[in-house]
Amino acid sequence: MTSRRRLRQLRFAALAATMCLLTLPIAAAAAAPHHPKHHPGPKPTIVLVHGAWADASSWNPVMQRLQHDGYTVFAPPNPLRGPSYDAATLTAFVKTIPGPVVLVGHSYGGFVITNAATQLPQVKALVYDDAYQPAKGETAFEINAAKPGSCVVAADPTTFLTLVPYPNAPAGDADAYLKIPASASFIGFNRCFANGVDPRTAALLAAGQRPFAVSAGSEPSGTPAWASIPSWSVIGTDDRVIPPAELLAMAHRAHSRITTVPAGHLSLLTAAGTLTRVVEDAARTVR
Repeated sequence: MTSRRRLRQLRFAALAATMCLLTLPIAAAAAAPHHPKHHPGPKPTIVLVHGAWADASSWNPVMQRLQHDGYTVFAPPNPLRGPSYDAATLTAFVKTIPGPVVLVGHSYGGFVITNAATQLPQVKALVYDDAYQPAKGETAFEINAAKPGSCVVAADPTTFLTLVPYPNAPAGDADAYLKIPASASFIGFNRCFANGVDPRTAALLAAGQRPFAVSAGSEPSGTPAWASIPSWSVIGTDDRVIPPAELLAMAHRAHSRITTVPAGHLSLLTAAGTLTRVVEDAARTVR
């Protein structure tokens, strides 16, 4: 009888221990703090805007990296007719894109994104690559001459530009191509625009350059989007088109997050990895 009672006591103790073990995970889960996982939304679309004397293919090294990392990327052609016209063209394009957008501008493309984004509430970040970040009323010619060091400033612009008439051009306007060979008054396409680029690529760039209207360089910029939209700036410390000191001054004025690279004006080709990282940094801030 005693042995049976002892057996029942042992069974009861085992059952109680089992119940205790079963309830421990529940109690622990109830006591532990809740840390919800972050579920990021879809990635923003990246729109790349080229500048004068270039075309969308100059973005290829950056586009390849962004696409590899899962971003939808567009590099529409920039007409290079002037800030207001080009901004209107970009605005019409971006309005066809659903969801948030990051605009990236190179060189004169900075004028275009600065003016277009004020009309585009879906643009959440601006990235400037060796690009103008103009204030209201400023022109490209004015910015180039603000500090010494630009290879595209001269009393006679025909020393570095070849001017070609275009159909229905306003009086006095023309398409401006950057001259290729060096001369006594111009250091040449390779040393001015494409310094740091390998000679074969530079030769292709020179042959395929897209001109901009001379009038585009003297058209004042409008209200700047960087005043209300977060911005990033990548600056080549050996830029010979827009002096680095001027690039830095514009970036500081816009309160941009600044990254400097040991590159010339075409850091989108020679420092594509760094530029891609900055674009993705900007994209990750978009919610």
